[in-house]
Amino acid sequence: MTFLTESEPARGIALDVLPGIRRVVARNPSVMTYFGTNTYLISGDDGLTVIDPGPDDDQHVQDVLKAAAAEPVARLVLTHTHSDHLGATAKLQAATGARVYGYRHSAKAEFEPDVKLDDGDIVAGFTAVHTPGHAADHLSFAYDVAGIGAILFSGDHVMSWSSSIVSPPDGDMVAYYKSLELLLARHEAIYLSGHGPLLRQPRDLVRQLLSHRQRREATILAALQAGQSSVAELAEHLYHKTDYRLKIAAQRNVLAHLLKLAHEGRVVQLEPDDDVSAEPVINEDLPPEDAKSTKPAIVAMFLHDGARRFAVAA
Repeated sequence: MTFLTESEPARGIALDVLPGIRRVVARNPSVMTYFGTNTYLISGDDGLTVIDPGPDDDQHVQDVLKAAAAEPVARLVLTHTHSDHLGATAKLQAATGARVYGYRHSAKAEFEPDVKLDDGDIVAGFTAVHTPGHAADHLSFAYDVAGIGAILFSGDHVMSWSSSIVSPPDGDMVAYYKSLELLLARHEAIYLSGHGPLLRQPRDLVRQLLSHRQRREATILAALQAGQSSVAELAEHLYHKTDYRLKIAAQRNVLAHLLKLAHEGRVVQLEPDDDVSAEPVINEDLPPEDAKSTKPAIVAMFLHDGARRFAVAA
């Protein structure tokens, strides 16, 4: 696949992207977030629309407020409720009084948007496009830019720098395929994603992402036929990742593929091995700081899901 790179963006300032659109890149770089989450500031008749407030980081909140300057923040808009996009929402709302817009069915039990959006809803010129797959509550937003034409704020569904993780149960590979196919039928010429630089001719990458997933699916079926059965075994065979975060991401993607194949009746889940422990043991690969902050229930889910076994349907 053809992904884009960029030099590390300047921190603490708003960077021009397109006419009337700027981004503040959060200070949360990682193997999962590239140089950080993009928080977009779009100027409108009634003030700024902020798309994706970003992570819960006081410095990032101050960076966004500084970038807004005297221009009032009219609304906070979420592409989805993963923490690197949702985290700063409460503090920005407290500072600005702006209402929060998001998908009508929040994937976070502890969060509800002030204004619940559905597919096709229009807010201040932004048209919500429900694009689940990476997240169940994922929205992209179509928008017309003067002198440019139609663009799409694509969140983490399609990113210029990397493919997206699809991590069940919030992530769903069946939905991800359908959302990619949906974008292929649309006409936006530029995508602005949740991480990474501006993407031109985005449908070329969307086609590549869909083809990549289809090839990965075929490889998983071949590996099952060769005798490998557990999610962890398949991920190790297919991805060869060394960073523990990427190992987890690989396992989540493999599980999402297997669940899609099971949904289609092409594979079946086997009974678990008797020696698989369900105890919430912290993975020894986790760095100490992450081992302390990772919820045991989440670790237990990863361990349990890594041991799940599948076979090609008869």
